[in-house]
Amino acid sequence: MRMTVIGTGYLGATHAVAMAELGHEVLGVDVDRAKIDKLAAGQVPFHEPGLPELLRKHVASGAVRFTTSYEEAGAFGDVHFIGVGTPQKRSGHAADMTYVDAAVEQIAGAADHDCVIAGKSTVPVGSAARLQEAARAASRPGVTVDLAWNPEFLREGHAVEDTLRPDRMVLGVEHDDAGRPTPGAERTEAALREAYAQQLAADTPFIVTDYQTAELVKVAANSFLATKISFINALSEITETVGGDIRTLADAIGLDDRIGRKFLNAGVGFGGGCLPKDIRALRARASELGLDQSLRFLAEVDDINLRRREHTVQLTVAECGGSVHGAQIAVLGAAFKPESDDVRDSPALDIAARLHSMGADVRLYDPQANANAAQRYPRLDYVDSLDAAVTGAQVTLLLTEWREFRDMDPRRVSTLVGSPTIVDGRNVLDPDAWRDAGWRYLALGRRS
Repeated sequence: MRMTVIGTGYLGATHAVAMAELGHEVLGVDVDRAKIDKLAAGQVPFHEPGLPELLRKHVASGAVRFTTSYEEAGAFGDVHFIGVGTPQKRSGHAADMTYVDAAVEQIAGAADHDCVIAGKSTVPVGSAARLQEAARAASRPGVTVDLAWNPEFLREGHAVEDTLRPDRMVLGVEHDDAGRPTPGAERTEAALREAYAQQLAADTPFIVTDYQTAELVKVAANSFLATKISFINALSEITETVGGDIRTLADAIGLDDRIGRKFLNAGVGFGGGCLPKDIRALRARASELGLDQSLRFLAEVDDINLRRREHTVQLTVAECGGSVHGAQIAVLGAAFKPESDDVRDSPALDIAARLHSMGADVRLYDPQANANAAQRYPRLDYVDSLDAAVTGAQVTLLLTEWREFRDMDPRRVSTLVGSPTIVDGRNVLDPDAWRDAGWRYLALGRRS
């Protein structure tokens, strides 16, 4: 099948390469010439395990190509996937639909034969119906453009596997005013079933529904996950005051199969380009619909998450005797999660920047994200190794749970630091092992 992927960022590039791996002919489209040239040379402009190898394989075979031309894309593809960003608006919490709107209108206008546009971007509910009308208005005479919404559920660090072998697939298609699928819905479903034939043959759950449900699935999932994280972090505020082991507490309630253990890890909280943005965008959309009260609890979810960052800063200040001015602080991690170089709304980078603004000498090391972090906060001192970060440190902060940091030998590291004090911001270290090695061990959710 011949398909295009509009947008070659994290989502789009991964989807394009994965579709080539599934046997399709794929054309990636982006307005950024530098990005296109890099991908065409077999270079992935971000860190994602397994993706560089697949990109080089399919660039070499010709199964995936890249272009800046919508005209070329419109002549090539039978299915056009939209994978451009929907960032938070500068003026508020709502999603910025500028890039999605432009991509849909441009590819619809460029298509020279009947085709399907399948949106994968996370959008406010009500967007797909509007975009279907925009696509019809932009299309050439005699060309039928049908639109579907097909949200992605990728996890950074696992994106290739999540695309090739997803745990579920959701497809939103057009319904009429009576709630019945339209003829366009039948065409889009047939096209997407062909595109995903291998996944469907592996019995991947495939949910076909209306536009609105498909649009809500991704933000609903992310909002639920954010709520779980903030819930355990709210309890960690209690255990820090009265005592208790937040990890054991999470283990205990996680054994209830109605709750589950995943996303119950107390620490400095969530970040990245999805969870914070999506809970804010969902609240904003609910407000636009006159449903302010329905999702008001998400404001507290957001607040709890941000309080964990400030608490970590204040904990560090206290360990430095009330002021971090002139204190050397080692920050381990910049990415919002391990196996990623994404620093968008990263708790680790935010904490490092706050400490630097208070006069601390912050030395930051991340195995993959130093370069991206330096673009956001160029004044921090980025070093190229764990040892360089911790040497002479008065306080060491573990803020991204990379395996390199989880596997640190506390006795060896103690020979490098100025003072053996560590804040385990992800609750991933063995407290007894670090205390036995002479460290003052602090962790979020534990009374110091």
